[in-house]
Amino acid sequence: MTLFYPSDQYGYSTLLRDEELSVLARLRAVLEEHVRPVLAEYWERGEFPHQIIQPLVDLNLMDPPELTGDSAVPDALYEGFRNFELARMDASLATFYNAQSGLFRTTIKMGGSPEQAATWDPLIIRFQMTGVFALTEPDHGSDIAGGLETTAVRHGGTWLINGAKRWIGGAATAQYLAVFARDQADHQVKAFLVRTDSPGVSLRKIVGKMSLRIMQNADITLTDVEVSEEHRLQNINGFGDVAALLRNMRSDVAWIAAGLQAGAYEAALRYVTEREQFGRPLGGFQLVQEKLAAMLGNVTASLGMVVRLSQQQAEGIYKDENSALAKMWCAARARETVALAREICGGNGIILDHDVGRFFADAEAVYSYEGTHEINALIVGRALTGLSAFR
Repeated sequence: MTLFYPSDQYGYSTLLRDEELSVLARLRAVLEEHVRPVLAEYWERGEFPHQIIQPLVDLNLMDPPELTGDSAVPDALYEGFRNFELARMDASLATFYNAQSGLFRTTIKMGGSPEQAATWDPLIIRFQMTGVFALTEPDHGSDIAGGLETTAVRHGGTWLINGAKRWIGGAATAQYLAVFARDQADHQVKAFLVRTDSPGVSLRKIVGKMSLRIMQNADITLTDVEVSEEHRLQNINGFGDVAALLRNMRSDVAWIAAGLQAGAYEAALRYVTEREQFGRPLGGFQLVQEKLAAMLGNVTASLGMVVRLSQQQAEGIYKDENSALAKMWCAARARETVALAREICGGNGIILDHDVGRFFADAEAVYSYEGTHEINALIVGRALTGLSAFR
């Protein structure tokens, strides 16, 4: 049997239907044609290759006609492997696409009223309405639940938003920011759709990054920004509602961590079968083979975890500790896998020519975003013991 992914040793992708594999094969062809040739150049420049956006949009990956006949929706497993395929090519690319398909879309579908979701979701699917998730602040990341400082004050049918957000990926190319702010009347967290071109909104690119250099992250300031009540997401009325969003979103990041590992492993495998030392291919040395086996073990175990997580979520089983465990564990394994890939490529593992160096650097960002290793571990620990180690 020919594996759909060289890194999918146990054939988890065989759980997908032929139609789903066909969509993923089309995605792979577009990635190879439009994305791979420009990755190294734009990573070096620290810029996003905007010319790749339209070919991805044209694929209609969120609502492929092959998968949505008879009013059906794409399966959770397909959506997971879509993230896997994107991250297998590049973690910045997967993060960019997931900002729209995962973070923003989930926020609207879960956080909006039925009427808001019905109006906006079709536009989000077609990228006619683009947006990003703006929760993290300059002084509050892990402690955002209690520390969120951005404020919202209502005056009749209008809200006035003041505050700052940081690390907001994709903000520069988005039409909307899903901004989380604390209502000064009841001190509860609410969510608002803020247009990026609104008076009082200022975006500044974060420079000097060593990781996810293609992905454009922004510092955002909001000064007396007016938002109508119609653009307040009606189902976000406290941080518990935000936590429910994060519970759904973390599975996407766990899939990205698994895909990043697959990309690093496959790039390293290509390298050691082509590179010769001491008169024979590097892949023929015992120490190299042991590292390859360890890398494949990490990819296989990570795939097993995210596949089962997606299956549970498709059955309606959503647990904070399950998504936190998957994100924590897969991101930690990604760190190990990319380090082994860089190691067996020697000095060539720190340059962009062979892809491994890019995966090596990008794993550090995936390890920290969507909940740090420590915070996710404490979410799991709280579920195990019934005792919270943080507030």
